[in-house]
Amino acid sequence: MNKLRSGEDLANIRSKCEQRISGIKCRILVCAGTGCLAGGSEKIYEKLCELCGNDPNASIEFGDGIACSDIHTDVQKSGCHGFCEMGPLVRVEPYKYLYIKVKPEDCDEIYNTTVLGGKPVERLLYTMNGVTYPAQEDIPFYAKQMRLVLKNCGHIGAEHIEEALAFDGYKALEKALFEMTPEEVTEVIYDSNLRGRGGGGFQTGYKWKQVARQKETVRYVVCNGDEGDPGAFMDRSVMEGDPHKMIEGMIIAAYAVSASEGYIYVRAEYPLAVSRLKIAIAQAEEAGLIGDDILGSGFSFHLHINKGAGAFVCGEGSALTASIEGERGMPRTKPPRTVEQGLFGKPTVLNNVETYANVPMIILRGSDWYHTIGTEKSPGTKAFAVTGSINNTGLIEVPMGTTLREIIYDIGGGIKGGKAFKAVQIGGPSGGCLISSDLDVPLDFDSLKEKGAMIGSGGLVIMDEDTCMVEVARFFMNFTQNESCGKCVPCREGTMRMLEILEDIVNGRGSEEQLDLLEELGRAITDTALCGLGKSAALPVLSTLKVFRDEYLEHVREKKCRTGTCKALLSYTIVPEKCKGCSKCARNCPVEAISGELKSPFKIDQSKCIKCGACADNCPFGAVTRS
Repeated sequence: MNKLRSGEDLANIRSKCEQRISGIKCRILVCAGTGCLAGGSEKIYEKLCELCGNDPNASIEFGDGIACSDIHTDVQKSGCHGFCEMGPLVRVEPYKYLYIKVKPEDCDEIYNTTVLGGKPVERLLYTMNGVTYPAQEDIPFYAKQMRLVLKNCGHIGAEHIEEALAFDGYKALEKALFEMTPEEVTEVIYDSNLRGRGGGGFQTGYKWKQVARQKETVRYVVCNGDEGDPGAFMDRSVMEGDPHKMIEGMIIAAYAVSASEGYIYVRAEYPLAVSRLKIAIAQAEEAGLIGDDILGSGFSFHLHINKGAGAFVCGEGSALTASIEGERGMPRTKPPRTVEQGLFGKPTVLNNVETYANVPMIILRGSDWYHTIGTEKSPGTKAFAVTGSINNTGLIEVPMGTTLREIIYDIGGGIKGGKAFKAVQIGGPSGGCLISSDLDVPLDFDSLKEKGAMIGSGGLVIMDEDTCMVEVARFFMNFTQNESCGKCVPCREGTMRMLEILEDIVNGRGSEEQLDLLEELGRAITDTALCGLGKSAALPVLSTLKVFRDEYLEHVREKKCRTGTCKALLSYTIVPEKCKGCSKCARNCPVEAISGELKSPFKIDQSKCIKCGACADNCPFGAVTRS
């Protein structure tokens, strides 16, 4: 693409991009997000390109030789569609068909039936309760959502700037540069009450105002793409599927605070996100949307990518900026805050991927429009990664204030295997637990804070009745303790002591007094730790102790785990009345802990038993019991 030198140039090329897409008779979008690629979608893409006569490596050209109406079929790699449970996914337009669990051998049928015939391949459509849904938007998983940040993910080619331009890409930047002053841009974001989507929900516009009023004129804009919560992949999906939306938000932020340099901090474990970001930045630079004198406006902005090593603590602002500077990622005491002395000691705007992706649509539609979505104090939408014991795992986006019940049962399709819902861990390892009585609590920043939990980046780990909450607390404490940078004593030593106590409890060595010590340690760490990681490290333990204390007491008093998760607390015994003396249990025991005579009841030596469960799994008469 030739360099665009004015807003008029941008409008003209956008019009051509829109015409090109509207003129394509059949458009195929193959999910090329990380999940579907792992399921083999690259081969599906290559096969469809071969069948449709597309060059998979071709760039999009806007010459006079080919009219848009001459293009019959266009095959594109899209980002994540969100319905990860059903991948690999293929969307076919203009029919809105969504094909699920597609294999390379299905491509011939898709080509013959849909591309050439316009008919759906029925067996590849999603079916629920006997109802088949040809159109993607009608599937209950999608119908209950409001996809704004994720609107283009799965609907545009992820590696071509022309695709983004055809769907209003950089239109908000054009408006900001030529119709608004930096102060007006900041005021719109402030009035919208857009709150940071990466953790505590700090008001974005206020942060921008703080940076803009600093006397230091050298300022930076930084994007936190270091998504470290287990099971969370919201930011990754935006970077992979619609990187230009986030980049546009960063450029607008830079214009608002008069910054000329920006950094995207993304973990190296996201190689696809890094690749797509590099492609997007190079294309934006070539088009003149990043660099010197953007669109002839006189405003200049340069953008860089910095790959992190995957330290969870680098999600904290001062640790992140230290890492970009080449130092060890460790938080520092505050003040000064990042808005005053951030990257390289200069005032810095630091927001996460989802926050920046909200900015363009707020600039285009205004703050009043944004307040029509969500709740009064938490307007807009929120993306959540839904994982765990739920039928429809994946990436969703809903208005702030949506309840857990709506997410789990209306969108997620309920708990796997028809089991009962037990709890959800929200906000990652530093979040908190919500239970069945919280199913109708609105998911917004303030409501969750009252419950002792937090939205965090948006991870939702759903747990059913067979989940041991003590083990859940131990798992998250182990993660947090491993990720502690070790700079402050409360976090370094406190999390270690808490983990040791939890290890004792799940291994049958715990005492009732230790439960009081857990609470005391948790409160002390929360009150005295240096950074956000330490202050929230004890939340999973404190919240589970509060609502599942009976399970903790069962572990320490009776030395039992009701779910059978904690192996050290299990006990396998053979019921003599049921045992036929077939010796199958003894023959399958890996440590020879079972002995007896044929046709007589066998016995288990508890001192040798390693709790593997092979005896119970192999007994044809159900004579082995677990308690």
